[in-house]
Amino acid sequence: MTSERRTEHIPPGQPRARPAARQIPLAPPAWLLRGLRPSRAPVPWAAVVRAGIAMATPLAVGFALDEPEYGALVSMGALSGVIGDTADAYRMRILNIAVPQLFGAVGVALGTLVFGHGWLAVGALTLIALVSGMISSIGTVASVSGLLLLLNAAVGAGLPLPKPWWTAPLLLGAGGLFVLALTLLGWPLRGRQPERAAVAACYRSLADALEAAGGPGYEERRLEVTQALNQAYDLILGRRARVHGRNPSLVRMLAQLNVLIPLVDAAPAAHLSGRPLPPEVPAAVRELARAVEEGRTGEPDLELPAPYGPSQRAIDTALRHAAAIVHREDADPYNADDRLGRPAALRDRARRAVRDMVLSGASWRYGLRLALCIGLAQALVSLVPVERSYWVALTVTFVLKPDFGSVFSRAVLRALGTAGGLVLAAAVLSEVPRGWWDVPVMAVLAALIPAFTVKGYAFQTAAITPVILLLSDQLNHQGFDLIRPRLLDSLIGCAITLVAGYLLWPESWHTRIGDRLADAVEDSARYVERAFCAADATDADADADEAAARTARLHARRRIYRELSGVRSEFQRALTEPPPTGARAAAWWPLVVAVERIVDATTAARVRVNHGAEAPSPEEVAAVTAELRGLAEGVRTSSTPVEVRVAPPPPGMEDSVLAPLHQEIAAARAIATEH
Repeated sequence: MTSERRTEHIPPGQPRARPAARQIPLAPPAWLLRGLRPSRAPVPWAAVVRAGIAMATPLAVGFALDEPEYGALVSMGALSGVIGDTADAYRMRILNIAVPQLFGAVGVALGTLVFGHGWLAVGALTLIALVSGMISSIGTVASVSGLLLLLNAAVGAGLPLPKPWWTAPLLLGAGGLFVLALTLLGWPLRGRQPERAAVAACYRSLADALEAAGGPGYEERRLEVTQALNQAYDLILGRRARVHGRNPSLVRMLAQLNVLIPLVDAAPAAHLSGRPLPPEVPAAVRELARAVEEGRTGEPDLELPAPYGPSQRAIDTALRHAAAIVHREDADPYNADDRLGRPAALRDRARRAVRDMVLSGASWRYGLRLALCIGLAQALVSLVPVERSYWVALTVTFVLKPDFGSVFSRAVLRALGTAGGLVLAAAVLSEVPRGWWDVPVMAVLAALIPAFTVKGYAFQTAAITPVILLLSDQLNHQGFDLIRPRLLDSLIGCAITLVAGYLLWPESWHTRIGDRLADAVEDSARYVERAFCAADATDADADADEAAARTARLHARRRIYRELSGVRSEFQRALTEPPPTGARAAAWWPLVVAVERIVDATTAARVRVNHGAEAPSPEEVAAVTAELRGLAEGVRTSSTPVEVRVAPPPPGMEDSVLAPLHQEIAAARAIATEH
């Protein structure tokens, strides 16, 4: 960096840096406080009621049939279904609950077959851990499936379950299917409501962003738009992949979602103009959200002021077109197809996912980490007499899930949550008589699981711990004597994970977030090229080429925004790590914001060109992309970023449509430059 004095650049919506606060010597570290701070997410009351019924009913049936052990196993299966029931759409719930149950049944069957076989059980669980870890890299459903495969295998290998060997898998599977049945009771009444609500949520989040355009709250609102679009497209495309033929309702929802994209593209231009939009604009978008949710049709009633400037003209044009599509009784035949491409057949996607898993270095690394920790845990409890040793492997499995958050902080939070849960379990096991009193107690404790899960990992652990202990007591009848061994087992599992699964692996200390961010910068360079490609600028009379270029831009835009959303999530997870990883993530965080602003500036420039601004020359586009690729290389080679500083735009570029983009790139380059 040169010694020339430069003006500090603070992105809109970002607070000015404050002097570091004086640290209190005995205060907990910031990463731990972040994990212990409860989320403000609303309590899912339907899930709360469903969990209480799903886990208390099997226990009651078991007591009625004088088979409490069978009832406890069914409730254990229901527990996994309650934890996995996180999707909104009913079809996704079938996958999220049913598929992991199948893997869980296989896991408990394998664990039962090696129960009591010493080192054979150690080898079997180590191999299952390797497979489970690799499966977890495929996706969300696969991650839960791999988790349940290993958890149930550990339970089967550590607890004496009913004979013959197929009894436990059958009972556990019945519990999961009972949760699925309760979940699907609302399908006839709310079959398409989750997807429709997701599309309406996109309109509402965009209305909030348009209302904040030109002000300090825009950046946060824009992130909410990206997240809402990701969720809506995932739900709609998930349904589309399983629907054969033309489904009018699905086509209409997809058209309503696609027609929102030009309005989303115009939002950055409105924000960069620095002038707030008329209040009628966000109000009209919110009215469209209500129309989507209620399924209203008819003539749209828009009362919009005359637009001023290219950005407002873009907003006005896109909003009127969106209103026409939303209120159509039939889907727009010219907008019905998904611009991101129809998903491949399920068989092809499964084959591709397996191939990518086998060839992925990250998949093998995580599988080996998990196998090493499980192998050490099982070997330890085989050599040292640890009572009910399956809990050690369960702790390792829950903690060592990188896709669930920071391994280090999860280990600490797991220990704290387990301690809190054991306090509650001690009160229950010491004061509540065994028998029918367990049924209402289980209903209350099970209902706490979804209520506490949305508050954070430590709270979820505190809710799950007494439930598992109460069910375990139905199988081994140890009562209050379960408390001390469970705490000891949890601490052993956390210690194994911290040492063998965290401290011994270089990637835990040398974070890879810089490489991921550099990839995003390179993607932004390709996005600039796609936004101002030569074919679009010189062959405007060729309708086919223009449509192809527009579709390619939409592909690139959705890809880069989804990628940036993933980068932001990865950085937020890294922020919960202790130093040095957390400190490095915090230092690089301004560059994440800067890259997001680069993409916004590119989108805004494209919108201005579409509505009358002069297109940039190919030489200027090439210079911008060269700057971005140089920035990506600097990110890969830099280890210590500096403050956000901005240089003036290149001479002669002050009036260019890309002038804001030059400013954002200069700011980003300053971040990635070392002292």
